[in-house]
Amino acid sequence: MRTDQQLFSRWLWALGVGLGLWTTAGYAGNYTNFDVAIYIPVGVVQSFAQPQKLADDWARISRQLKVDKVYIEVQRDRQLTGDDLLEKTKKFFLDHGVKVAGGMALSDSGFGGQFKSFCYTDPADREFIRHAAERAARHFDEVIQDDFFFVTTKTASDIAAKGDRSWTQFRLALMDDAAENLLIKPARAVNPKVKMIVKFPNWYEHFQGSGYDLEKEPKIFDGIYTGTETRDAVITDQHLQPYESYEILRYFENIAPGRNGGGWVDTYDIRYVDRYAEQLWNTLFAKARELTLFEWSAMSRPIEPGDRAGWFNLPTSLQLAEMEKGVAEPTMARVAGYSLEQVDAFLGKLGRPIGLASYKPYHSTGEDFLHNYLGMIGIPIDLQPEFPTNASLVLLTECAKYDPDIVAKIKGQLLAGKSVVITSGLLCALQGKGIEDLAEIRCTDHKFFTHEYLDGFGAGRGSELEGETNADVLFPEIFFLTNDAWPVVRAIAGKSGYPLLLMDRYANGVLYVWAMPENFSDLYALPRSLISAFKDQLMLSFPVRLDAPSQVALYAYDNHTCIVESYLDRAVDVTVTFAGDFGKLTNLVTGKTLSSSAPERRPAGRGAKGVFNVHLLPHSYVVLAAEK
Repeated sequence: MRTDQQLFSRWLWALGVGLGLWTTAGYAGNYTNFDVAIYIPVGVVQSFAQPQKLADDWARISRQLKVDKVYIEVQRDRQLTGDDLLEKTKKFFLDHGVKVAGGMALSDSGFGGQFKSFCYTDPADREFIRHAAERAARHFDEVIQDDFFFVTTKTASDIAAKGDRSWTQFRLALMDDAAENLLIKPARAVNPKVKMIVKFPNWYEHFQGSGYDLEKEPKIFDGIYTGTETRDAVITDQHLQPYESYEILRYFENIAPGRNGGGWVDTYDIRYVDRYAEQLWNTLFAKARELTLFEWSAMSRPIEPGDRAGWFNLPTSLQLAEMEKGVAEPTMARVAGYSLEQVDAFLGKLGRPIGLASYKPYHSTGEDFLHNYLGMIGIPIDLQPEFPTNASLVLLTECAKYDPDIVAKIKGQLLAGKSVVITSGLLCALQGKGIEDLAEIRCTDHKFFTHEYLDGFGAGRGSELEGETNADVLFPEIFFLTNDAWPVVRAIAGKSGYPLLLMDRYANGVLYVWAMPENFSDLYALPRSLISAFKDQLMLSFPVRLDAPSQVALYAYDNHTCIVESYLDRAVDVTVTFAGDFGKLTNLVTGKTLSSSAPERRPAGRGAKGVFNVHLLPHSYVVLAAEK
């Protein structure tokens, strides 16, 4: 059990991190709004035993990227860095004005690319982990766990220890114990000042299945860190959309306010170099305090532009020619340096990030990563681990079914005169569990293909929502009772109409049911007019709204500023609408201003003021501030 003094020390340290107070003596940060760190794996640290290797690397990297901190790894794949080399490496960076911390990666090699964890029921493995934690704590006052603090083994000892519990239950308890007894207590016995940080990876929907405990571990460790590496959504199989580099950091900030140390991005699995810069930008758009670049050797790799011929010669947000100007042998460090300097120039002018309140209970799954697909169609998301009772509108996906009181909480919102949006996945999951008391709307076993859409409601009424696409999208059919619920956005399939967004009034509130495509990426195949029709209903009280094609995201802040970012390979024109009497919009990157103009299609509930037409280049963003 920790003493009151230890708890106070940890609180004070977390407060200092949040306020940016913890610095090395004489250290001054290179950036105004964040710090930049590089992670150095064991194999690279061991290469520093070669004379001049570290000095040569540093000379190359530091010419192209400003570095505030390094994480020097002590252990990975059962390799341990020697004490003398750790001290030598540490001294080099301190002598160059760079902060230092330790790192550990509890990976045990793997099977042909499949990760293998340590066996946490094996006494020999447990002793090795204790020893590694002690070595790290001897050399560093801060130690971060790279994202291998999970368990995948199903050995005879695991099976015996599991008993009648599910694998998820067993692994959560096992890793909570490992955090306390294999990492924190041994490390603190060696160095009472050490702060132990856990870096969570990007696959948050499935953490619990491998023992990552988002509910308890942020309280067990001294701080957490966020994996914001979304890489490429097409060539990887984890359903990680670009928006997640922003959304996951905000979600973890809601889980551990002020104790989420930063975001972590690598250079892997990208088809064009802009995808790397986008991950860096999105992490910082979410107001990360620190950005860690994985890893050291990647920073010395030559730039490979990749498949970007469609926008190679355009003045996009990542301008290769401008970036490489005056730099001999530019590397990925220059891509990072250029991207970060660009963001640092305006980040301090943005307020607190805001979005539609959404609820994801701890250890929940269902409609996995859907929130990020919604972010990619221009709906900002504020994902929270507790039900957001103070929100005027709450968006609930299927994962909310893990809360046994979810129907009662929905009812409470409606009785309070607020709105609740539930997806078709959640509706199906709540059948027979009380949702019928609120609305006699139910799932069916039927599906339909469509590429025709209408908005508006009333018998025979509605306007056609035309778009650039005629791709067929598969939706679930939702049953409702005529005149009890109203379809406010509809689809036509053959000679029949089907609801896509249903409205049902309950007490003083409104319940919406939103039919999701069977393949979430088909949200990107929906016409722009249909996406805007959804926003007209669900974002009526939100302070800023975006009318744009899919794969254009909106990052909103509470001081009438926003960022609009396109992940498309082509240029697009979009409309940004601010609630209120705003007549001017300033681009905080270029300094240019736009005047408000009445749109052809005015968003519901909005006047002509505060409506602006914005041109976006491929894979580029604009930073906008509304003024009266």
